[in-house]
Parts: sequence; structure tokens; C-alpha cells
Amino acid sequence: MPLTTDDEIRDLLEGARTIAVVGASDSPDKPSWGVMHALQEHGYRVIPVNPRITGEHVHGEFVWRDLAQIGDPIDIVDIFRRSADVPGVVDEAIAAGAKAVWMQLGVISPEGAAKAEAAGLQVVMDRCPKIELRRLGLAKIEPDAS
Repeated sequence: MPLTTDDEIRDLLEGARTIAVVGASDSPDKPSWGVMHALQEHGYRVIPVNPRITGEHVHGEFVWRDLAQIGDPIDIVDIFRRSADVPGVVDEAIAAGAKAVWMQLGVISPEGAAKAEAAGLQVVMDRCPKIELRRLGLAKIEPDAS
């Protein structure tokens, strides 16, 4: 069952450090561009994924073709794709070892959610992390001391 309570959403966002944005855009007019920027400003490492602009940079981050290319641990896969594309993205997220999938506003896939949950991933559906961070009043993520 997708996460719905404020406590569940808060715990997921507070525990995450790296978010891959599937369907990231290099256009300031696109919602994914603004959400990616807001997540970076909040302190997350945000990795853009979009095969159409692979090799370019968005907000200073290299754009990857797919999740399998990244090679670094991913806490949340934020999905800016059509609902019909979600099950395939979930397959990639599972293979990449992601901990959660987050379907953006208007992105609804019970099939994708069930597949992710069956693999042990947390699921958020039809919500925006930028809105949730503000709504819940979450503090900026501080870099881990190394």
C-alpha cells in the first residue's frame, strides 16, 4: 500500500539523501526542472535520468540514460513519466537497488506500485516531493559528516 500519512512521507524524505529523477528535463518550463532544483536546494543529491538528453547536465549534474548506468546507491526514484511507463521504471528501480519509488502528481500506477511493494520498495503515488517538503516543514538535509 502506498505511503499516505504525514509520518510515512516525513520518514521517507528525512531518511533519503539521493534522489534519481526519471524524466528530468533541461527546460526551465518543465515541472521536473523546478522540482529537481528545489530538491537540490533542500540538500539532496539529485541525479537526472533522461535518454533524450544523456550526457548533458541539468543543475550541474550529469544526465544518465537509465538508472542502471548510475552505479551509486539511490534512495528514491522520482518518476516524471506517463502512468503507463511506471512498471518499466519500477523494474529499473528494483534492479538499481532503489529503496523507494515516488510517482509525481497525476502519475498513478497500481500495477507499478504493487510490483515495487512486492520487491520491498516503499511507494508514494500522485504526490510531489517539493510540495510535501514545504507542507511538512521539513528541515534542510545536512551533509553527512565523513
